[in-house]
Amino acid sequence: MRITNAPYSILIYLLLVIALRATVAADDWPQFRGPDGQGHSRQSGLPTEWSEQKNIAWKAPIAGLGWSSPVVAEGQIWLTTALDEGHSLHAVCLDLNSGEIRHDIEVFQVDEPGTVHSKNSYASPTPIIEGDRIYVHFGDLGTACLNDAGEIVWRTNELEYSHGHGPAGSPVIYGDLLIVNCDGTDVQYVAALDKHTGTIRWKTDRDGAMAYSTPLIIEVDGRDQLVSTGGKHAAAYDPATGKEIWRVRYAEGYSNVPRPAFGAGLVFLAAGYDTPWLYAVRPEGHGDVTDTHVEWKLQRGAPLNPSPLVIDDRLYLVDDKGIASCLEAKTGERIWQKRLPGNFSASPLLADGKIYFTNEEGRTTVVHPGDKYVELAINEIDGSTLASLAVAGHALLLRSATHLYRIEEPAR
Repeated sequence: MRITNAPYSILIYLLLVIALRATVAADDWPQFRGPDGQGHSRQSGLPTEWSEQKNIAWKAPIAGLGWSSPVVAEGQIWLTTALDEGHSLHAVCLDLNSGEIRHDIEVFQVDEPGTVHSKNSYASPTPIIEGDRIYVHFGDLGTACLNDAGEIVWRTNELEYSHGHGPAGSPVIYGDLLIVNCDGTDVQYVAALDKHTGTIRWKTDRDGAMAYSTPLIIEVDGRDQLVSTGGKHAAAYDPATGKEIWRVRYAEGYSNVPRPAFGAGLVFLAAGYDTPWLYAVRPEGHGDVTDTHVEWKLQRGAPLNPSPLVIDDRLYLVDDKGIASCLEAKTGERIWQKRLPGNFSASPLLADGKIYFTNEEGRTTVVHPGDKYVELAINEIDGSTLASLAVAGHALLLRSATHLYRIEEPAR
């Protein structure tokens, strides 16, 4: 859309943006890290404190093992799980109000699922919901579309690559395309499937190494970009065609997990595993922008698994060992740093004016965002978790290794 400088045109544009955002219901959490893909929720009235005995609306057992985060739309919660050591891959739907299972569908039977990392599962990619369609992705093991009645619309095994440590990156939707990163130990590429049929619409090869990240769609100067973190470089692509716009190289990269974040005019990219780094990149460039558009880099406190969280002009991070940081987003200057209890894989959440950091032992530290570290609560459940929190109305959804929790204060 081209916008003139006339105030009337700007007003119409803003009204259109508001209308488009309103198409996602307030209670919906349709993809990994929420409506904007960056861990932001507009909801209020969410709980600050909970335990196994406090503010648990329901706790539902989930068979098998999966580290996909829950997604929510129209009163349905969807997630994936794997049974029989990855030989049976399922999509599960629960009722948001009661926690009862509405559908449990075996989507794929797999003869040789391969091996997974100890911090992974055969059902780690988070589903994505659009309208009455639910898209589930198990990496090389298969991708499928279901409807909200639990019926399989299509399935495909066209995306072929070797995970190395199991499937992880989640899909995104752009128009009529379902886009996924496929960075294996053998081949690396980004692919877009027709969301109506599952056929490949475009496929862009890239050289690199294995990676497990989820791409993010952003808008820069009126043009959409698909920002995708690969093993040896990150790149922005035209999401409609797969044509590369810009790229940033990093020598230390492989097994990249965090989803990119975008804010304060910068894209934040996590690179490296043995030696993690965080790159802040200006996304207006073209071609190789490694030497021209990297605004700053951070090593100390850079995450291996949790994604960055941008709030206005501040960047919040937690690394895998629990070092939480607040940085000036534009410069990388550290404002505060605090050691949180436990180890971390889940990505942080901003909701109800609070930041939720959930560690691998099921403990969530709630912090007030700002230039001083202000701890509001530390909450524990029984069981481990690697999945990121989701929001549904006034409730948090937290997935452990064995259960899904709806965490909510009782109605008054």
